[in-house]
Amino acid sequence: MINAPQLLTDLKRRLSVLEDDLRERINTLPDLKASLNAEWQAARDANRTAETIESWSDQVITQACVHWLLSCVFLRFIEDNILVERPWIGGTPDSGRLNLARDRHEAYFRAHPLESDREYLLACFTEAGSLPGLHTFFDQAHNPVFRLGISGDAAMGLRQFWQQQDPNTGTLLHDFTDASLNTRFLGDLYQDLSEATRKRYALLQTPEFVEEFILDRTLTPAIREFGYREVRIIDPTCGSGHFLLGGFYRMVDEWSRAEPNRNRRDVAQKALDAVSGVDLNPFAVAISRFRLLVAALKASDVHRLSEAPDFKINVAIGDSLLHGKRFGLTASEDMFQGAEHFSGTGLAHAYASEDLTDVQRILSRQYHAVVGNPPYIAVGDTALSSAYRSGYVSCHKQYSLGAPFTERFFELAVTGGTNINAGFIGLITTKSFMNREYGEKLVEKVLPRLDLTHVVDSSGADIPGHNRDGTSTVILFGRHRQSLLDSVRLLKAIRPEPATPIDRAFGLVWTAIVQQIDNPGSMSPYIETVDIPRKSLQKHPWSIGGGGAAEAKSRIDSAGIVTLAGVIEVVGRVTHTGTDEVYFGTPAFWHRQGATVDDLVPLIEGPNVRDWTANSREQVLFPYGGDLRAAMPTTIALQRHLWRNKAILKVRREPGGTHEEIGLTWYEWSRFQRERFRNTSSIAYADISTHLHFAYLEGRYVFNRTAPAIKKRQGDSSEEFMGLLGILNSSVACYWMKQVCFPKDGQASMWDERFAFNASNLVELPIASVRPIELARRINDLAHRLSNTIAPERLIRSDGGSAWPPTRVSLNSAETAYASLTRKMIAEQENLDWYCYSIYGLLAGVSDLGELVFPEPPEVALGERAFEIVLARRMAAGTEATTWFARHGSTPIIDIPSHWPEDYRQVVQRRIDLIETDRNIRLIERPEYKRRWNSPQWDVLEKTALRDWLLARLELPRYWPTSADQPPQLTSTSRLADAARMDTDFMQIAALYAGHADFDPSQLVADLVAGEAAPFLPVLRYTDAGLRKRSQWEDTWALQRREDAGEDLTIIVGKIPVPPKYKSTDFLKTDVWRLRGGLDVPKERWISFPGCERGADGSLVIAWAGWDHLQQATALAAFYLDMKDNEGWPADRLQPLLAGLLELVPWLEQWHNDVDPVYGERMGHYYKGFVSEEARAQGFTLDDLKAWKPIPTVATRGRRKAAA
Repeated sequence: MINAPQLLTDLKRRLSVLEDDLRERINTLPDLKASLNAEWQAARDANRTAETIESWSDQVITQACVHWLLSCVFLRFIEDNILVERPWIGGTPDSGRLNLARDRHEAYFRAHPLESDREYLLACFTEAGSLPGLHTFFDQAHNPVFRLGISGDAAMGLRQFWQQQDPNTGTLLHDFTDASLNTRFLGDLYQDLSEATRKRYALLQTPEFVEEFILDRTLTPAIREFGYREVRIIDPTCGSGHFLLGGFYRMVDEWSRAEPNRNRRDVAQKALDAVSGVDLNPFAVAISRFRLLVAALKASDVHRLSEAPDFKINVAIGDSLLHGKRFGLTASEDMFQGAEHFSGTGLAHAYASEDLTDVQRILSRQYHAVVGNPPYIAVGDTALSSAYRSGYVSCHKQYSLGAPFTERFFELAVTGGTNINAGFIGLITTKSFMNREYGEKLVEKVLPRLDLTHVVDSSGADIPGHNRDGTSTVILFGRHRQSLLDSVRLLKAIRPEPATPIDRAFGLVWTAIVQQIDNPGSMSPYIETVDIPRKSLQKHPWSIGGGGAAEAKSRIDSAGIVTLAGVIEVVGRVTHTGTDEVYFGTPAFWHRQGATVDDLVPLIEGPNVRDWTANSREQVLFPYGGDLRAAMPTTIALQRHLWRNKAILKVRREPGGTHEEIGLTWYEWSRFQRERFRNTSSIAYADISTHLHFAYLEGRYVFNRTAPAIKKRQGDSSEEFMGLLGILNSSVACYWMKQVCFPKDGQASMWDERFAFNASNLVELPIASVRPIELARRINDLAHRLSNTIAPERLIRSDGGSAWPPTRVSLNSAETAYASLTRKMIAEQENLDWYCYSIYGLLAGVSDLGELVFPEPPEVALGERAFEIVLARRMAAGTEATTWFARHGSTPIIDIPSHWPEDYRQVVQRRIDLIETDRNIRLIERPEYKRRWNSPQWDVLEKTALRDWLLARLELPRYWPTSADQPPQLTSTSRLADAARMDTDFMQIAALYAGHADFDPSQLVADLVAGEAAPFLPVLRYTDAGLRKRSQWEDTWALQRREDAGEDLTIIVGKIPVPPKYKSTDFLKTDVWRLRGGLDVPKERWISFPGCERGADGSLVIAWAGWDHLQQATALAAFYLDMKDNEGWPADRLQPLLAGLLELVPWLEQWHNDVDPVYGERMGHYYKGFVSEEARAQGFTLDDLKAWKPIPTVATRGRRKAAA
């Protein structure tokens, strides 16, 4: 019996072993390496990739190793289910087949004594490929195992892996016996075996109940309309073959029902002929083919492969967006531009794994049913993205692959026309195109030309890997013809699945979808089914909320006298740097770089815009002069910082081309909106958040993509702008925006779901004729008092003032004031929300606004708002379940607080009455539209502020003295703590941070430093994968140095290659990843030297990261000599210190090789000679230094538990 979870776990470990082995083997075989290089170059020439050879090779290696595993899995499945007479690599012990496999192995080596297990496994694959139906799996031209062979030792380990037995029971650890020949486990391998491949191809299985639903409405009617003999179905993104299998079984049933006397084998082949699939991922195609083969064997009642017909399976590796014929869409010529009406043959390039003939054949005809679950990701490879963009009009802005695949799905369906019936299309795809900017062309240019018949908002359904588990989805049905009806069937989502169902196929939302899709006018608590005018779906964005949501939005629309665009100058970012990691940094980081005030501008980012305030946590490097023209910073350290990333900065691409092509310098931002920067009156907002957050700012700030800024129109008053701020921060605006914007990720609760509040939708927000100026000013003033005077980071500053130093009493007092101000803001926000209901015409029958808006209200705590009291009552009655109160640290109450004044209690009661009786108010007065006030707790803010102060204090020059008479020196955390003990302010703040006065300064300093330090050697920072990327970066820096020296590299390498970014898994410690990020920017406060501790001290040796390379080398060399001459360290302990100096030599030769005025030498040359001489004296070559690795620590592993 197959233990799928254990198989997946074990194969993931085995995959890692094989990848390392194959990578090492390729480096030792020049011909194989050259072959890969040639394939990569051909792909680059065909514009199918812009990756570096190293990054591209990584995925090829992964694919090959996955094929080694899958090829063995296929054999093992065949062996254990007795589909072959004699096993090749394994079998169950009790059947005697394990011994047969071992005998076969021994016999092979008696005949081939000089070969290895690699050759044995390849011989097994070759023999298996000679059996009927298996040649496509073990095709030497396309299965990479024959081209990219693992070592003999790795092959031996792989073979032995399949023969492992449980020591307690003697049974196989991986037994593939399954009487029903169920291959579903292969889908799990497809999705999760390789994390890198899963992300690259957006691997995601389609649940069977979704597949059946789509096939019911595509293949089934296609069979009725075209006949079972003629019908053809394709999944252009077939993955592991769920849709293909479902289609195959339906076709078997149709043939068997219509022709019960037809030969079963013939029936199986007829069904296979009707089913086609394509996928870009080679091992997905291998799995799909194998699953279809097994299904065909079952359908034809064949129990031995040797007795089976040579089934033909129409599944090929290829790119459905590029390969095959383009048929165009149903439209007249003048409706489309060239790209939109392209019709011709497909791409002529194929990777070694792809069968160009097969994929062109499959994709050069149309089908009666086109179904699938295309990938939703954006394309990371710039060349591939451009190739798609040139062929599909729906590829607009930062598009998701769901857009061009929707276009392609319709294209591949039979085109309807005079006397020709149209093919059926059904796909589950990302919902994001409805509201995100990229969906504009799909909605307005593509879909109106087609017969879109059904739009099913499936975002509330509990679908594994989708919605709350991933991307919100929609199911589209249609036909490839011009529309016949003026309406489209729309299933609107009202509420998501309240809890995970026992069987997701019978979840409340999914059941409602299935039951209501053919019942227009029906409404349940979860789904509303309506037929809406087709024209309403021909304008982007869509607003398709159910349960009265669209009607309430329409009411708000009608109350607006103008849109936001009509009352502001502009909304958007001030900068798009193109590489934020290089330009963004904390004040502490820029201080270490020696940046001046003129070098930096405060940065506002979306996550820091919350509850009417916007805090600048980071600053932006400002590569411009006073006239706002590009200017290289004059600070030397900043120039070096930029140079380190020159390769990636130069190739930043804008719509018109790279920086060089559009006349920008390599060091400036990719985009700088100068007029927006000059306009100092701004309202910033968080573009991704669960609720709307806007904040008023005055002054020069940089607003990036995550915090676009609304700029005040020239001539408008500050009062009008403040009133606008009030509308934007209201629950009315939040409600309206959530109707037209897209949820980023599925969450169990609607109020916890993040939305992408894009500017293109925001500017369409209707603005009422009256603005809440005074209410907005009051809340804004409270917010600024909160953030500018009482917030912990403001209190814990040693910049003077009577409140310094803070004490526990003063901080507790501030906490009380902070909580009080927050409650006042909550009360005033309630006034604002209800005032806005009035000005937007949502309060039918309310003539006196004084019934709902209370001047100078009492403080209101979380849990005491009117909608929360209603929610608590519903919880008590058992009609609603929610985690709202628990998540926000509040207590549900069912009675209006008695400590409030009576007249305010009456106002709250009136609000409650309207929530319960008015449909529009009931919709908006919900947690998903009401401000959460979900700021971090005071103790968290205080702890963070205290820690930041302590860290900054430990970087002061008093702790790291350097001068002409006192060169920089390495120290240890113990010595740093000794200095801190003499610092009165440090000790007082440290006591507050520790929570008591008797803390251990040595331990405290060690803990603080540990989280803010990065090791001095790459081998101590990166995993093996990270070291490979570091090597690529070092090669790039070497080429940059040659270019700086005046060498023409265009003939040698062309453009300097841009290495790939790092991932979290490339770093040995998460702290280093947190500090450095994807571009490995050294933003740590300290450099650590693990393993270099002094014997008498024993604590971590460190250096300040603000030193330049020469200062680092000076300190490290002095430490090396001290350890050698005074501590008597042996050579093996000195080796990493010399390796550290060797790492610094290229930078010293680059930045510090002018004649030093003190030493009269070129310090780069000096240290290069120093390292060489010292290494030789210690018995090392320079290669020995580069190859140094720490002695690995041995971890004890627990024994695997016996199977129950």
